[in-house]
Amino acid sequence: MPTVLRVGAYRFFFYAGDADEPPHIHVAYDENIAKFWLDPVRLQNSGGFSRAEINKVNRIINDNQKKLLEAWHEYFGN
Repeated sequence: MPTVLRVGAYRFFFYAGDADEPPHIHVAYDENIAKFWLDPVRLQNSGGFSRAEINKVNRIINDNQKKLLEAWHEYFGN
């Protein structure tokens, strides 16, 4: 599960078995793990995060969308 971005305590990563799904990113903080689709950016699963944290993570993903999509395509080769 490659980590592609860290912002503060947030870790953004893929699972190796995610190749059959559209591009997305998982974000972990403590025991919470959310999932966001990347194109367009939208929440798929909040994974225990508060609404305020989800909004913060959403902004981080939007600010790094291009980098995250590039990392997805580089890792999964599509």
